[in-house]
Amino acid sequence: MIARHLWVSALVFSLVGCAVSSRGPEERDPIHDPVHIAQLSRLLPADAILLGEQHDAPDHQRIHRLMVETLAARQALAALALEMASQGQSTEKLAPTADEDLVRAALQWDNAAWPWTAYGPVVMAAVRAGVPVVGANLPPARWREAMTDTGFDRLLSGPALKAQQQNIRLGHCGLLPESQISPMTRIQIARDVAMAQTVTRAALAGKTVLLLAGSGHVDRILGIPQHLPPGFKVKTVLLHAEQASVATNSIAQFDHFWPARPAPVIDYCANLTARQLTQPF
Repeated sequence: MIARHLWVSALVFSLVGCAVSSRGPEERDPIHDPVHIAQLSRLLPADAILLGEQHDAPDHQRIHRLMVETLAARQALAALALEMASQGQSTEKLAPTADEDLVRAALQWDNAAWPWTAYGPVVMAAVRAGVPVVGANLPPARWREAMTDTGFDRLLSGPALKAQQQNIRLGHCGLLPESQISPMTRIQIARDVAMAQTVTRAALAGKTVLLLAGSGHVDRILGIPQHLPPGFKVKTVLLHAEQASVATNSIAQFDHFWPARPAPVIDYCANLTARQLTQPF
């Protein structure tokens, strides 16, 4: 039961801060986007930039690539860190000429969870620039342990912990048994801690680590910034469209809001409800 529950939760964790779907029109050339390049310049200098995305939004992934190419061209990119790969996975030992199969193997890429067609271009842009790509997320093998570790409950203030628990409820469309809210919240916090650790370790003086993660992880009050060391200079950016979730934005805190192309809404909760009928929690 727990294993199935973790599997379902892995599918819907992206709803915590990623409540709508984007399917952009024809892709623009990432290099020709003076607005976002100017916005990026205003974020610097920074030890890290945390870019909060919606996982199925093509325009967000276009902006990812733009930021990697721009920072790399300035010799200012320390590393590209990814929620989409686990801690301990890295392209550091690969040559810039490495092919995509080698890169996916080095990152132990899970294509079912994170389509390579979406994230491959930004990953390969970093590899080609000679910039290490590092996994930042908590390995799934450690999720079960995190579920029972009450120490994670004390890493956020009382109000922030309650807000994070509410995010978990909303992210699971109210279908998660109440007894599982605290364990699943601990996983979310543990993942934020892992990503904060990865960003800190990848930092280099005079350069910037770029982290790509779901917007809920980038929230200054609830997410990764809560677990960074004092004095670590971080900027958080929310990529959003006109249909961005009001519930999400009302509890999220970000340094900057960058517009991205609006997109049709997908009813995740209807999909999850249908899945629950055949594979109950």
